[in-house]
Amino acid sequence: MVKIGKKEKNGELYKAILLLKDEQECYEFFQDLCTVSELRAMEQRFEVASLLDDGMIYNEILERTGASSATISRVNRSLSYGTGAYEKIFARYKKRDK
Repeated sequence: MVKIGKKEKNGELYKAILLLKDEQECYEFFQDLCTVSELRAMEQRFEVASLLDDGMIYNEILERTGASSATISRVNRSLSYGTGAYEKIFARYKKRDK
């Protein structure tokens, strides 16, 4: 089993997410799973990642999203040194939009 932090991850959540059929089911599942604050935080991080990927600078991102500089830095570290998941998603978006 893979570890997340100091604990082993339970793959059932990730398997469940893969079973969702469309955006509406995904939205409803995450509404049940997360608090509004948790959802907004994830949405904000994803927006920050997208803007960083587009080459936007910290100050512009801060102004546009309201994200803290700590959040922007954290997301930037994930883009630079993370697992590559953001890059996969962004590549799929670009491929889909063609």
